[in-house]
This record gives sequence, structure tokens and C-alpha cells, in this order.
Amino acid sequence: MSEASKRVAVVTGAGTGIGRAAALALLGDGWNVVLAGRRPEPLDEVVATSGAGAPALAVPTDVTDPAEVAAMFERAVQAFGRVDLLFN
Repeated sequence: MSEASKRVAVVTGAGTGIGRAAALALLGDGWNVVLAGRRPEPLDEVVATSGAGAPALAVPTDVTDPAEVAAMFERAVQAFGRVDLLFN
């Protein structure tokens, strides 16, 4: 699958729990994944432990702040060109 045809997911809460599990599963399936969460350290840990079979972008984001959410989606589109899936 070419880079341009890869699917792109945004996963909120990606540093822990079900968000982390979803992010790792999507990465394992070859998705490009934007990892969003309040604390950067757990996001970076997911990127480091994922095996990075696909590109991952950690974006510390407080999803209760509309400006931060908009900025996160802007970074996702800048990095990957689009967003195909939101796991929230």
C-alpha cells in the first residue's frame, strides 16, 4: 500500500487504556495514527513501543479545548493529508 493510500486515524486518549489499545491495533494494521492525549509522555511511550509498522504522530491535546482540537486536526492533515477515522 503506498503512503498516499494509507488510512489515517486520530485516536484520543491514546496514551492509556482503551485509547492506547486502539492506537496500537490500528498501527499494527498499517494505519497512520495521530495519538492525542493530555500528557505527552504516555503518547511518546506508545509510539516507542508500537514497533512503528506505520507512521505515528503524538500530539498532546486537551480535547476539552476547541482551539487545541482544531490545532491537532490541522497537524494531522499537515502530516498525512487527511483524516479517515476518529476514535474518541
